[in-house]
Amino acid sequence: MDKKKFFIALGIAALLVPAVFLAIGLLRNFSASKGGLITLGEASKLLAQAKDLQAKGELFAAKTAYQKMLNEYPASPGAAKWQKEIESLNIGLLFSPALTPKSTLYEIKPGDTLTKIAKKFNTTVELIQKSNGISDDKIMPGRKIKIWTQPFSIVVDKSQNILILKSGEEVIKTYSVSTGANNSTPTGVFKVDSKLYHPTWFKPGEVVPPESSENILGSRWIGINLPGYGIHGTTEPESLGKQVTQGCVRMSNADVEELYTIVPKGTEVLILN
Repeated sequence: MDKKKFFIALGIAALLVPAVFLAIGLLRNFSASKGGLITLGEASKLLAQAKDLQAKGELFAAKTAYQKMLNEYPASPGAAKWQKEIESLNIGLLFSPALTPKSTLYEIKPGDTLTKIAKKFNTTVELIQKSNGISDDKIMPGRKIKIWTQPFSIVVDKSQNILILKSGEEVIKTYSVSTGANNSTPTGVFKVDSKLYHPTWFKPGEVVPPESSENILGSRWIGINLPGYGIHGTTEPESLGKQVTQGCVRMSNADVEELYTIVPKGTEVLILN
């Protein structure tokens, strides 16, 4: 190598070395500012820990472990699965006596009924029963029961045919749904204004009873404050994920029954294109 080329190479190296050390310093500072990024080995340990906590029934701790992995590795191939695990744990926490930051322990008072308590906390009788293992309407003063206190909301994304159940800003669960053919599902902000158990379908020119196999409303109806529109079950689960309805939002019966248990009247429903 001649002297000219040697000194050019030396000059380039002199420029690159500080840049490398600067990059290393920036990465260290970023790591420190984030509280320290977890390594792949730590992620494996967290995954094992989360599964162990799930097996032990420690749902909130398991959810925290999955959430940490998701926060640190959002682009990981396992991220979608971790999100599903979190959503499953969210429903498990909702339907168990386990207290969370979004729930409280309430002592039943003389004269209380499940309906009164549900109205006081803007929740549902069904959720109180499910969370506390109550099989009927009988409650005893002095007993302490878990009550969910954070309002729920629903977001329907027609472009993806999904329904998102939220509590505050947190996504509780994402459901696959069907929406209206030819973009017929209305958009806007609505409220749940009716809830029906095994609804009758008032088909034009015909009344179809709940027990009929031709009743396309399925096992539950959650109506919004736009006459004729709502969220309901289905007799055609194979249609989920498509735009095929007459304008309503269609869910599997199992999913709409779950949602029916959770959301009270007055819940906000945002429908987006």
